[in-house]
Amino acid sequence: MRRVRTVLGDLRPEELGVCDAHDHLFFASPQLPGQELREVSAARAELTAFQARGGGGVVQWTPYGLGRRAADLPALSRQTGVHVVAATGLHQAAHYDDATLDGLRGRLADVFVAELTEGIGTSGVRAGLIKVAGGFHTLDAHARWTMTASAEAHHATGAPIAVHLELGTAALDVLDLLCGTLDVEPHRVILGHLNRFPDSVMQRQAAESGCHLAFDGPSRAHHAIDWRLPDALRALADAGFGDRLLLGGDTTTAAARSVDGGPGMPYLLRRLRPRLEAALGADLVDRILTENPGRAFAVEWR
Repeated sequence: MRRVRTVLGDLRPEELGVCDAHDHLFFASPQLPGQELREVSAARAELTAFQARGGGGVVQWTPYGLGRRAADLPALSRQTGVHVVAATGLHQAAHYDDATLDGLRGRLADVFVAELTEGIGTSGVRAGLIKVAGGFHTLDAHARWTMTASAEAHHATGAPIAVHLELGTAALDVLDLLCGTLDVEPHRVILGHLNRFPDSVMQRQAAESGCHLAFDGPSRAHHAIDWRLPDALRALADAGFGDRLLLGGDTTTAAARSVDGGPGMPYLLRRLRPRLEAALGADLVDRILTENPGRAFAVEWR
């Protein structure tokens, strides 16, 4: 039976509720000095604000070694009433030091499997997805290593694979590798950040593969996102791919949190949802926020 693996246990897909399909409660990287998401109180405030807007679930894509604070996630979920899904996986090489990467050589898939089936560290919290990343218009050796390990872990557990696309690029290369060479079923792959590279032809080709398409994160100064989003979603829905679409907030810095003056998690429901409902209709947007995440993240665990 298909279940979404949360930090408090496995749920039926329909129990996930209105879902932020890609976000971060905790995140710390040398690429973002001084902007770490570390405070439990701030994470609680974000979840509370999200829940007050009708939010029911958050999928945290923070992978191995980037400050997941897995042990804190169950209490936050209980206190706020928001289901939380944790991740295993590995980000781009730039986010890690050489010693960390060297220590994972030859055992990366085993680490992923252990975190999916036994728990992250000593927390006992089991991950519910594998997060990996591509490069800008390419897949370097690190990306191919991590994606190969993610496929091995997927075949061992059934876990979905979520992919950070650098500025939305290399989607078709990712699918060629994961679904072609590595034999991962496309409906078990979630492509993230497609909104950052608004190529309608590429989006259509990716959708035709059978994968899930995540449009995650509000507009930034160098990302022409929000104003293109209704048209992109409508085109994909009209082409028959409405059941593959996901929305997320992707809060990666302290300044982006609503408690620190940024849009944060509530933005997805406070601003983006009404705008999309006006353009696309409430029924489609409701399905994108509820049914689709359950479909994308629920699997028959092995």
